[in-house]
Amino acid sequence: MTRRELAHWARRPVEVVIGLLFPVMLLLMFGYLIGGGRGVDGPYIGFLVPGMLALTMAFGLEATMTAVTQDLNKGVIDRFRSLPMADSAVLVGRSVADLLQSALGLVVMIGVGYAIGWRWHGGFGAFLGALGLLLLLRFAMLWVGIHLAMVAGRPQLVQAVQSLVWPIGFLSNAFATPESMPAWLGATVEWNPLSATATAVRELSGIPAGSGSWAAEHAQMLAPAWPLVLAAVFFPLTVRRFVRLSH
Repeated sequence: MTRRELAHWARRPVEVVIGLLFPVMLLLMFGYLIGGGRGVDGPYIGFLVPGMLALTMAFGLEATMTAVTQDLNKGVIDRFRSLPMADSAVLVGRSVADLLQSALGLVVMIGVGYAIGWRWHGGFGAFLGALGLLLLLRFAMLWVGIHLAMVAGRPQLVQAVQSLVWPIGFLSNAFATPESMPAWLGATVEWNPLSATATAVRELSGIPAGSGSWAAEHAQMLAPAWPLVLAAVFFPLTVRRFVRLSH
């Protein structure tokens, strides 16, 4: 199933390239055109790049979500059911392929970050840990997205569901510190799973958390905890719904 999804990349190169370049556009736009960095101590690029790496893990889910709903509506799943495979193999295969593309996207973003002056000041082990946290977040977001896609039921509705990612993504500390926001908004932002991952990646890269809140001080604990909780909830829900829809 993963090889099947990877083979689709060769037939949709434009979609793959656009998916890789969209977060790069956001990084350059916020880094140079819009600016920002309210409440940030030190160079804004050092704060922005880890935030964008976390935010990138929430974007681009619509391709996998759309593919799942198309397979369900076109009867492709019926052919897979005749093969000796687990019911979850279709979804897991898509998830693995999506994670591979997400890893490629991280490589592109890190390369662009270095090109515009961002540097990693942590050790190699911390770097691998940060990549693991980012991909773990993507893994959890995938299962949330796939479940919502099957609830939507049709590819035409996926775009509407995907639009929910935008407020969740921007209601984070990717672009500005919670301390610079109104108290109620800052508290909400600090408990966003994306904020936990962004803060943890910043800390691993050598940038202090910059806040005395419990969520900021324990970001390296919350960063894996949030995705694990989301995956523990949505993975079984997604597989159960997939089995019901495909029978």
